[in-house]
Amino acid sequence: VTGGAGYIGSHTARALRNAGYDIVILDSLEFGSKDAVLGAPLVVGDIADFDLVADTCRKYSVTSCVHFAAYKSVGESMEKPARYIRNNVAGTSSLAEALTASDVDKIVFSSSCSVYGTPAVVPVTESAPISPESIYADTKAMAEKVLGWFDKTHGMKSVSLRYFNAAGASMDAAIGEDWTVTLNLIPIVMKALLGKRGPLEIFGTDYPTPDGTAVRDYIHVEDLAAAHVKAIEYLHSGGPTTAVNAGTGTGSSVLEVLKATERITGQAVPHTFGPQRAGDPSATFADPANCERVLGWKATHGLDAIIESTYRWHSTSS
Repeated sequence: VTGGAGYIGSHTARALRNAGYDIVILDSLEFGSKDAVLGAPLVVGDIADFDLVADTCRKYSVTSCVHFAAYKSVGESMEKPARYIRNNVAGTSSLAEALTASDVDKIVFSSSCSVYGTPAVVPVTESAPISPESIYADTKAMAEKVLGWFDKTHGMKSVSLRYFNAAGASMDAAIGEDWTVTLNLIPIVMKALLGKRGPLEIFGTDYPTPDGTAVRDYIHVEDLAAAHVKAIEYLHSGGPTTAVNAGTGTGSSVLEVLKATERITGQAVPHTFGPQRAGDPSATFADPANCERVLGWKATHGLDAIIESTYRWHSTSS
């Protein structure tokens, strides 16, 4: 599991172990945490290190890979394009080369709904045009293409999970999202709620949505981890290369997230209002029907479970 010490990676590594898989985590620990691997075997290093990847595959008898290791800040990607292309695209190519040289021919890739850009139609299906609007998003689209070519040239089968807004923490509060590095809404809401930062700024109240604030599809991280397990099972059963949306199919506005937080915690979230940010779509949420059909997976947790688990994590770990 590359990037298995990070937020979604650590939850997926745990889910894989719970499903009976033997795993090894490869993580540079640039953003990941040793504590988050919960005792799983950990190799510290870079996905672009061919010899390290090949040695790890050989030592641990690796048969498949779940690939999370990537940089993911949209804003930073626009300032440092080479950093993102080098790590997210060239790194994925190097990883795939080392995997195929080690007879590993199955990979689940952490992709993103951002490959669609601002969707013309919601809910978003997999037939929507690939139209990324940031370098980060384009690196995800390019990495999907890289894996597609490795299928054609080397027979490596892949599932690209294009997921929407991962959120929440493990239900037992053992692991969660590091709010010191995240730019995601829900951890920032918690940070404002718990007095660890100033008021939350809500960007835009004049979107063409029911309450004027932007709408997103928030998916519980444990649901997302389960989708990766289903994708591994799909590949091990001989499934062909594919890309599927992983989301709930339900959109929640920024104000709905705030109201749910206040209802669940009994505390007001300090907030202010500001103008829209350039490039933020008004509403984007998934049509997850294809993921259910292909992988046999669907989300089981709603927004309340996301808020409850996030609050439990941050209020006990901070």
